[in-house]
Amino acid sequence: MSSYFKQANPAELLKAYPLGEAFLTGPASLNKTDLSELQHRRFKRIIKRAWQIPFYQRLWKNAGLQPVDIHGLEDLVHVPVFTKHDLMSSVTNVPPFGDYHGFHEKGESGVRTVFHTTSGTTGEPQPLYFAPRDREIQNILLARAYLLQGLRPSDVVHSVYGFGMVNGGHYIREAILHYTDSLLLPAGTGAETRSVQQVELMKRFGATVLVGFSDFLYKLAEVARDNGLEPGDDIPIRMISGHLDRASRGNLENAWGGAETYDWYGVGDTGIIASEGPDRDGLHIWEDAHIVEILDPFSDQPVSEGMLGNICVTTLFKDTVYPIIRFNTQDVSSFMKPNLSSGINFKRLSGFGGRSDNMVKLRGVNVYPTAIGSMLRNLEGVNGEYICRINASATEMTVLVEHKSNSDADRDKISEFLRNQLGVQIEVKLVDPGTTSVLTGLEQRQKPKRLIHDPN
Repeated sequence: MSSYFKQANPAELLKAYPLGEAFLTGPASLNKTDLSELQHRRFKRIIKRAWQIPFYQRLWKNAGLQPVDIHGLEDLVHVPVFTKHDLMSSVTNVPPFGDYHGFHEKGESGVRTVFHTTSGTTGEPQPLYFAPRDREIQNILLARAYLLQGLRPSDVVHSVYGFGMVNGGHYIREAILHYTDSLLLPAGTGAETRSVQQVELMKRFGATVLVGFSDFLYKLAEVARDNGLEPGDDIPIRMISGHLDRASRGNLENAWGGAETYDWYGVGDTGIIASEGPDRDGLHIWEDAHIVEILDPFSDQPVSEGMLGNICVTTLFKDTVYPIIRFNTQDVSSFMKPNLSSGINFKRLSGFGGRSDNMVKLRGVNVYPTAIGSMLRNLEGVNGEYICRINASATEMTVLVEHKSNSDADRDKISEFLRNQLGVQIEVKLVDPGTTSVLTGLEQRQKPKRLIHDPN
């Protein structure tokens, strides 16, 4: 029998990272001093482990650091950040697994390693590594979010997260099966289970909760209606939890007959980092599990509270395989103060605001392609599907917008609307519904592409 669960010891993990009421009366209620002491203890463990990893030895020694230089959280600001680019360079230099994990060394002593990759949305797929303990903590923290948002034992959860090599579908399946009593329908992406078949399954088995990325969930509502099913009646969805385009969440709620939507944020390396609660006002950072910083995209220095910057995360529980210390995700967000009336004393994130490495600077204006979808969904005749195409010199951008008509008047109206929203003129081309899916990978990918580069 596998030693996975013996090494993970879920019962002990639930004491350290509790769920439900135990979370609210435990970590969520800690004052700043007690929370800092908890973080400090966990930080010392991951620093000790990281000094044994060649990737960190190289990164930190090149910055002039020695083990005696990092005593506690107060020294974190002196530790250099790293990005996915650094991880992929590690893979290139030490193929095929890289040297940022230490699982070979730990594997010899019997520690199991779970292996996945990222989806490759922003480049080549990156190897991901999890030991049983940190894998189950990630699952617990995601279940914490679902339960906080109102997931019930009677719920039937339809998941559109992908499987294969990517972490997403497996991670969500484990969280729901291991730490909730809800029934899971693991449908996967449209490539794994056709969209028409998905809505039929949802009706047949009485799905009440949807989990996934908002782009595809929005499409499923359209597919349901196209096939004579009314979301909210024929498919009684009451709750949607996933990665939302928060500016257009109302459209998604309306598309599913008034279901309540909940946002959460995480990346493949770390698992969930922050989540909305019942108040749906900002994402509570799981500060008992992560240290989050918001850094200026150019200087890597902390920004003022409320200002946008890159999310940089230090994960406090990955002290076996692949420690994560000051990982600059290059996802953009900002801090919000704790909402003490929620019963959770943790800081909050404002939500996902795009990727700084996908930002396009057009005539001095910063444009985030991922933000355009929420703007388009407010317009008549637009189904919200689009893709941005930038020219070879990165000076001009064209947005291909799916639209029910193809008139010059509609094109000009959308072009003017986007110019007012973005503060810069971009070219708009209207295309038939369904046209952009080949370019975005909407049916195949967990996260559709929204920016492509024109080689000409």
